[in-house]
Amino acid sequence: MPSGKSVHGLHLTINFRKNRTLSTVINCIGVTVKAQQAETLATVCRLVEWLDARGLQSFGCRNIEELQIETGCERGAMRIAALEDFSQIVDVMIVLGGDGTMIATARTLGSREIPVLGINFGRLGYLTEFHTDGMIPALESIIRGDYELKPRVMFDAEVWRGRERMLCGRILNDVVISKGALARIIEIEGKMNDDFIGVFRADGLIVSTPTGSTAYNLSAGGPLVYPTMNAMVLTPICPHTLSNRPLVIPDDAALEIKLKTATEEVAMTLDGQIGFRLEADDRIVITKSQTRLNLVQPPDGNYFDVLRGKLRWGA
Repeated sequence: MPSGKSVHGLHLTINFRKNRTLSTVINCIGVTVKAQQAETLATVCRLVEWLDARGLQSFGCRNIEELQIETGCERGAMRIAALEDFSQIVDVMIVLGGDGTMIATARTLGSREIPVLGINFGRLGYLTEFHTDGMIPALESIIRGDYELKPRVMFDAEVWRGRERMLCGRILNDVVISKGALARIIEIEGKMNDDFIGVFRADGLIVSTPTGSTAYNLSAGGPLVYPTMNAMVLTPICPHTLSNRPLVIPDDAALEIKLKTATEEVAMTLDGQIGFRLEADDRIVITKSQTRLNLVQPPDGNYFDVLRGKLRWGA
């Protein structure tokens, strides 16, 4: 396999566990970062130098440019682009940050399932599994094709008010419907493929992907779900009826949620980063996205290693 400079870039072969392969040509690396901090910029500078030496082009998000202006560190040959433009430019994405940075990046990739390498700058991360000292070895593995991709399911969420679509977004973690600080219990009606599930009377409802099962879903008493399972999790928040329990349904189902409460302040959030004020009879339709997030996985790690480390389980 060629691994040096080429006018056509570097050829990449990605090995999957089920003997599947994905080949592409790498010409351009995208880099997204967490909020401004000196350590982040130092890592970016080291990364750009490494990419330049191998004839690879790099694009950074605008807060990298702000970091360079504030600290005076040269960013080498890295170009700056709007995050929403990355999906049309880059062949591999590197995320320097925690889970929040990864979640925000996942929404920008459009329909392209490019490899995404997460370098952990956060304090608690389930998605960014590489540390900064492992960044260069991980990139070397990518060039050799000696690594594994773990696709993560994402959902598409739409809000309909009558016949008008008010909001459309893609999520990696969860959709959360919750009441305001002073609101009383709200009523939320659920249907799966037009089959009536029931009415949840609670402080709210979480609809989680398997990836998001370790987030708000876990705090609300929902189950941990292995991240590659084909599942969608419905977890009521502080239900009025104790028999309302978390429910796991197939992720190829169309879930429709309708807000039945008319007098309370209710909001919906996508991945905790995009908010929308709901009104009575608004419908939220959640379906499995055709696009997945392709995370590069450490060669010597597994999901249970992550759980033991993050949740402080026994050895």
